[in-house]
Amino acid sequence: MDKINQTIASIKPLDEKAMTEARKRQNNLTKPQGSLGQLESLSIQVAGIKGNPRPRIAHKVIFTLAGDHGVTEEGVSAYPSEVTTQMVYNFLRGGAGINVLAQHVGARVVVVDLGVASKIEEHPNLIDKKVALGTQNMARGPAMSRKEAIQSIEAGIELVEEELGRGIDILGTGDMGIGNTTPSSAITAVLTGAEVNKVTGKGTGLDDKGWEQKTKIIQKALDINQPDPNDAIDILFKVGGFEIGGIVGVILAGARYRIPVVIDGFISGAAALIAFSLSPKVRSYLIASHQSVEQGHKIVLRHLGLKPLLNLDLRLGEGTGAALGIFLVEASIKILDEMATFAEARVSEKI
Repeated sequence: MDKINQTIASIKPLDEKAMTEARKRQNNLTKPQGSLGQLESLSIQVAGIKGNPRPRIAHKVIFTLAGDHGVTEEGVSAYPSEVTTQMVYNFLRGGAGINVLAQHVGARVVVVDLGVASKIEEHPNLIDKKVALGTQNMARGPAMSRKEAIQSIEAGIELVEEELGRGIDILGTGDMGIGNTTPSSAITAVLTGAEVNKVTGKGTGLDDKGWEQKTKIIQKALDINQPDPNDAIDILFKVGGFEIGGIVGVILAGARYRIPVVIDGFISGAAALIAFSLSPKVRSYLIASHQSVEQGHKIVLRHLGLKPLLNLDLRLGEGTGAALGIFLVEASIKILDEMATFAEARVSEKI
């Protein structure tokens, strides 16, 4: 826990002076005040994160973390678990949705094996942080050990630290793991207090019968494991996932190094709940890229007090929503930095 505790202790509040200066400039740009809505508040938030009233973004990174889940034995997913491995290879070949959207927005994708249930062949673009060959079946006991949960979070912190040398001005979180909406629903239920059936969606395409089975399994896992809502690590090791723990670490490290953290959908949202539970200060560094079609995600965002940038009925994961969010964040700070003020443009202001 030392690395986690040191990271949390290093997270500082946003820079109020930079935000005040950014707000002043934003209010003097050649437009009615507030007319660019969320783009304005977003640029001010990034100014506070960066400690710079006119921040710029050059290096964009999306961390796509993969892991498998033993609970798929219970029929909670419409796809077989081997798809996780197959999709990792697809990421590495550049053929997935995240590859296309990351290239579109000029971001590099960091593909990481946190706990895929098979051995992935070595590849120059694959980072191996494997904790174990998938989690255990949380419907029959803890998904992992407490030690493994801590290891997964520390791996996420290490990922950010290892990439700092290549440059990170903004980061996005992404996931790949068949069955991972099941632990995400369990985490959300514990940390928000919402009923299981309110936070559980149909994932990758379950029918009504499959959804009922999934809901029962999540409730069973909670009843068996009794995760402590006041202990984020307890929740992660009992009903979480390795890639979820990794994303927790990425979020904590992003906040520690004053990097805007653009979170993807439901799985990243569940990780954000755990990160927030560990350190409420991370909330100021979070930017919600979109609201997933997964019904639990809306509850996650409400609990965190985050307003999503987009609502496109996305549910792919991988960091695809985060890529689109990064595009909008960059647009917001370009408005702040490059748009002329009334004085600069010699335009008359409001009477």
